[in-house]
Amino acid sequence: MKIGFFGGTFNPIHHGHLIVARDAVEHLGLDRLYFVPAAVSPHKLETPLPSPELRAQMVEAAIGDEPRFDLETYEVERPGAPSYAVDTILAMRERFGADARFFYLIGRDNVPLLHTWRRIDELHRMVEFVVFNRGGEQEAFAPLPYVTLERRIDLSATEVRNRVANRQSIRYLVPEGVRELIALHSLYQS
Repeated sequence: MKIGFFGGTFNPIHHGHLIVARDAVEHLGLDRLYFVPAAVSPHKLETPLPSPELRAQMVEAAIGDEPRFDLETYEVERPGAPSYAVDTILAMRERFGADARFFYLIGRDNVPLLHTWRRIDELHRMVEFVVFNRGGEQEAFAPLPYVTLERRIDLSATEVRNRVANRQSIRYLVPEGVRELIALHSLYQS
C-alpha cells in the first residue's frame, strides 16, 4: 500500500494544497493521502492559530468529496506540543504495518529546514519525501535528491488570511465549506 502524508498548519487549507495533493496522488499512485493538521508546528511556535480542532474541521470540509483524501487527526488529538512528523509517522507505521510505503509531502521552502526537524535521520528511513514547488521558486533552489512535483501554485494561506483581513473575496481560493467556516468563526479579521 502506498500512503501519503501532507502535514502542516493548514491555516487555512486552500485550493493550492488540494491541487498539489491531487498531483501527488496521481504522480505517485497513492492509495490514500492523509492531511495531518499540526496541533502546534515546531517552526511556527509564535504564530497565532485558530484551534487545531477548527483547522481540522476546515480540512475535513475541503476534502469531503475526494475519495482518496483523508483527514488524520493524530497530531490534533495527541497530548503535548509541538507536533513532530517523526512521532506521527511512528504511530502510522504501527497502524499500517511495515509493508506500507510512506510518502511525506513538503513545500520546497521546507527543504532547507529539514536538518532541523526532530529525528530527521529516523524520519528519512521511514518516508520518502516528496517536494512540491510554490509559485516562482524553481530558480531559487538547486536540484533536490527527492521526488519533486513541478506544478507551481501561486497561492498561499498568508494571501487568504490577508484577503480576509482586508475584507476582500476569497472565493475560488478556498473550498466553499472552508470559506463558510472562516466567516462563521470570524477568522483572520483584523
